[in-house]
Amino acid sequence: MLKKRFGITFGVILLITWLTWPVYQFYAHKGDVPFTPWGWTEIPNQAPKSQIVNSPIYDGVAKSSLDLLDKHREKINAPGISAAVSIGGKIVWVGTAGWADLSKDEPVTSKTLFRVGSTSKAITATGLARLIDTKKIDLEKPISQYHRSLPNASWRNIKVKHLASHSSGLTHYKQFEDKRGLYKSITLNTYYNDVNDALGLFDGTKLMFDPGSQFSYSSYGTVLLSAVMQEAAQLPFLELMQQQVFTPLNLLDIGAEGQFLDNGTLAKFYWNDGGKSPRVREWRDVDLSHRLAGGGFVATSTALVKLGNSYFDDQFISRPTKRLLWTPQLLSNGEVNPQNYAIGWRVSELNRKGRSIKFMHHGGVSRGAQSLLIVIPEYKFSIAININAKTQEFHTFSTIWKALALTFIDTYEQANADLGS
Repeated sequence: MLKKRFGITFGVILLITWLTWPVYQFYAHKGDVPFTPWGWTEIPNQAPKSQIVNSPIYDGVAKSSLDLLDKHREKINAPGISAAVSIGGKIVWVGTAGWADLSKDEPVTSKTLFRVGSTSKAITATGLARLIDTKKIDLEKPISQYHRSLPNASWRNIKVKHLASHSSGLTHYKQFEDKRGLYKSITLNTYYNDVNDALGLFDGTKLMFDPGSQFSYSSYGTVLLSAVMQEAAQLPFLELMQQQVFTPLNLLDIGAEGQFLDNGTLAKFYWNDGGKSPRVREWRDVDLSHRLAGGGFVATSTALVKLGNSYFDDQFISRPTKRLLWTPQLLSNGEVNPQNYAIGWRVSELNRKGRSIKFMHHGGVSRGAQSLLIVIPEYKFSIAININAKTQEFHTFSTIWKALALTFIDTYEQANADLGS
């Protein structure tokens, strides 16, 4: 009897530990409780660097850009960093510095994949654009027209554009009322093969406001969008993205994280106290399949730039659809939403030589990673930057993009002026 009681007690302790360990790790990564004393490592001082320069025009700026990239990596205490630049619709430079895997002393290369966080929304918007062009989906239609078995009746009148522009009234991560969904969003140890299954995380939560009346950033809105896209196309979401976006663009280094776990190209991801410390530890194992469309894709910087370049091809995305995607959305009161958010992209302006230049962008924050993709149509310019750690403020990571972009744009314009003289 004593042995039986001991066995039951031990089993209960093991079960409680198994259930609560991911919760402890979640709060440790937030800085609310201390980490275990083991598992730490220091980022070495001398980092490996590499670059690919595809035109001699950029030889000079490539060297200075690579140095700038590495200094930025060191400043923000990221083990590794990657960037790619395309101008005139052609990739001209890819630079990398630091480590993809510190424990194996593996450097970041042009083939290293990173978690791209919410940059996934721009990837998903590209698939949405293809469905718009083929008349399989209409931004103005209610999602119930495409998804016949919505698990929450209050979602029926949400329009496609509301999901794609964060005006649906859906909540963001960990803001919902469903306790089971909250637990799963903290533990992040469940694999979702079907995007419809992921709706169960938040389908019991009430809308925060009438669709279209307000703006509230919601990655779960993009998850629901992916389910609507799946139903409209009658294809699993990932297969839809493969057929409509990745394969036509020959993007071999982009997709769901699980597709790349065993091929040696996926970076390790690190906790670095918000970029404050070179003393780092590997991020806990997580499964981000529940947020694939809104924050779960992985990609190389080169693949993101190629995706950005696809918007310069009117045969791939038509001009009318491009205008739709890049028009900041109005709320029901007639005002533009406060983030100037369009359809899966933010729209901003850059002041250059006294002139305002429009650009489209999306950044992402993930578990142990940050990402940025920017497109400047006037120069057919795209830039992507990725790291395998996080800074406390996103701007601390992203601030390098402008110096890199303007350096290459200046060189491009000077080369064209020399040719014309």
